[in-house]
Amino acid sequence: MECVGARNFAAMSVCLSSSSRSRLRRKKLARIRTSICIRGISLHRHHHHDDHHYREASRSQCLSVEAKAGAGSESCVATKEDFADEEDYIKAGGSELVFVQMQQNKSMEMQSKLADKLPPISVGDILDLVVIGCGPAGLALAAESAKLGLKVGLIGPDLPFTNNYGVWEDEFKDLGLGGCIEHVWKDTIVYLDNKDPIFIGRSYGRVSRHLLHEELLRRCVESGVSYLSSRVERIVEGSNGHSNVICEYDIVVHCRLATVASGAASGKLLQYEVGGPKVSVQTAYGVEVEVENSPYDPNLMVFMDYRDYMKQNVQTLEANYPTFLYAMPMSGTRVFFEVHSMFGA
Repeated sequence: MECVGARNFAAMSVCLSSSSRSRLRRKKLARIRTSICIRGISLHRHHHHDDHHYREASRSQCLSVEAKAGAGSESCVATKEDFADEEDYIKAGGSELVFVQMQQNKSMEMQSKLADKLPPISVGDILDLVVIGCGPAGLALAAESAKLGLKVGLIGPDLPFTNNYGVWEDEFKDLGLGGCIEHVWKDTIVYLDNKDPIFIGRSYGRVSRHLLHEELLRRCVESGVSYLSSRVERIVEGSNGHSNVICEYDIVVHCRLATVASGAASGKLLQYEVGGPKVSVQTAYGVEVEVENSPYDPNLMVFMDYRDYMKQNVQTLEANYPTFLYAMPMSGTRVFFEVHSMFGA
C-alpha cells in the first residue's frame, strides 16, 4: 500500500481558500468554484489519491474537474454550472463529486470486473428489483435480495472499491464478513475535550477493499444477480406502478422496484419534499502517512477527536459546523487520518 511520507504532523497542511468559502456561501450563483489545496500530502475520499495528472469532464457537462501537480503540491478545482442554486448543487453531490471522479481513476487490478462474473441484464425482462450503485451497499443489497428469490439486476459503472472502510468488528462478523477485516483495534476511544478520553469498549476493524469486493461479488454470483455496466440518467414511474430505469444510450430497464445505493452520485435520482428541510451533509477526506512519532496508541482506534474544534475561539460560519478527526494508528509511525465535517441545514 502506498502512502505519503511526512516529516511530522506540522508538515501536513490542508486548506480551503477564503475566496472559495465566500463563493460557496452565496445563493443562486451561476457558478460555484471550490478550491482545495494540499501541501505535501494527497487528498482523497476515504483514502490517499495518487494520480498526479488528472483532467476529466462529467458526462452531464455540469461539472468540470481539473487537478494539476506542482513542486510538492497538488490542487483540485470543481466548477458548478447549470444548477438553480447551492441547494440543488448539494443535492446532486456537490464538491463530493470531484473526489468520486478522482477515486475512480485509481488502479485496483486485484479486484475482479463485475461484467466478467455476472450475467448481463436482459433488457426486455421485468425485474423484481434494480439496485443502482456497485459499491459495498449496492452489492450487498443485491446479493441478499436475490438470495430471497427475487429477480435482481445491478446497474452502475464497473469500478473497484477504492475507499477506506472502517467497521465495528462484531457487526461485520455477524454479516459473515469477518474474514474481510485486515486490521483490528481491541478498543475505540473518543476525545470530546482535553479531559480524559472516553473508552467505548468495542473493537473496530479496517476492511480489506479487495477481500470485501471479491466476497460480495461471490455472493452476487451465487444468488443469480444480473448486471449492466452503465450510468443511470433517471428513474421514471410507469402507469402500471413499475419503474423504468433510464440508462446511458437510452437503454431502459423495467422493474417493480428501483433502489438507489450510489452514494454521492445519488442526488439527481432522489426526490425531495417541496418546501421540506434543507439537505444536511456529512463528508470526510483522509490521508495515510508515515510519521516519525505518532501521538496515538496503536492499540486504540480514535473514533472521534473533537479537541481541535473545541479549542476554536473565533466565531465564524464554519465554526458552527463541528468537525472531528478520525484516526487509525496502523503502527507507531503509520497513521490513517480522516477529517469529518458536518454541514447543517
